[in-house]
Amino acid sequence: MRPLIGMFPDAAHPDVLVGLGAVDDAAVYRLGGGRVAVVTLDFFPPVVDDAADFGAIAAANAMSDVWAMGADPVLALNIALFPADMPPHVGARILEGAALQVRSAGAVIAGGHTMDNKSPVFGMAVVGIGTEDTLMTKGGLKPGHKLVLTKPIGSGLLTTANKRGLLSQDGLAPVVAAMRQLNGAAAQAGRAHGVRSATDITGFGLAGHMLEMLEPSGVGAALSFDAIPLLPQAGRWAQEGTFAGGAFRNQGYYQPKVGFTDALDEASRMLLFDPQTSGGLLMAVAPDRLDSLLAALTPHHPQAACIGEVVDEAGITVA
Repeated sequence: MRPLIGMFPDAAHPDVLVGLGAVDDAAVYRLGGGRVAVVTLDFFPPVVDDAADFGAIAAANAMSDVWAMGADPVLALNIALFPADMPPHVGARILEGAALQVRSAGAVIAGGHTMDNKSPVFGMAVVGIGTEDTLMTKGGLKPGHKLVLTKPIGSGLLTTANKRGLLSQDGLAPVVAAMRQLNGAAAQAGRAHGVRSATDITGFGLAGHMLEMLEPSGVGAALSFDAIPLLPQAGRWAQEGTFAGGAFRNQGYYQPKVGFTDALDEASRMLLFDPQTSGGLLMAVAPDRLDSLLAALTPHHPQAACIGEVVDEAGITVA
């Protein structure tokens, strides 16, 4: 999108608060009276076999970008690319799984678009409403801020293991539950505790999305690997090297900016580059509000954890 930036200069569009010039999770438009519209879209092919789960995960993932910006979703449009020979009940299950998620978030599906495609792809365009004074972006980090991750990582690794016939459906169940979980409660807790810097962890992995937060502020992060929550069996399948190609692409791009202690083996290091689907929120919070934020997160996100802090030196160090 960057070649288009010059076509829409900031001076000509002063109500676009977050647009093409920012590396952020959604676009933000000023509505007046302190209110903003947050607009995003996302879609992808199935990450699990169950149609309803796929729809639910895709909806949770699409709405997550709105929550990561400090707003709440109010309206969604389906984006459905389905094969012409796909049984109608399969498409219906995808749509129903997504719709139940949107309804549980207090939003509404108001339309969409469907077209033929060789393989199924599904997602949503989502509109959220928030306020300027509680907007969360990827910038604004300061040394001393604590970094809180609300969901465990490892979904890319484990869904890959399942696709390769290595991980049973029972073993996949906690992964599906994590991907289906909505980030609304986490975002609400963050706003209530003064969080103004956040993102959600998706295809670029924990390291990639963290760097997108750190670099606009000219700061770095010091992480504790043992504090990073992992999905069940993630460690085992990491040791087996069951990573998708996206993990290695992330590693090739981001690893020059990530330093690891010699005590961490290659499998552990790769987990930071594992692409996630519908991952948790990564939030920067003032040190004096860390404990109360974690307490507020625990009922909905019991594995939420402080995984490190913001430091002056650029890049990420992991001990």
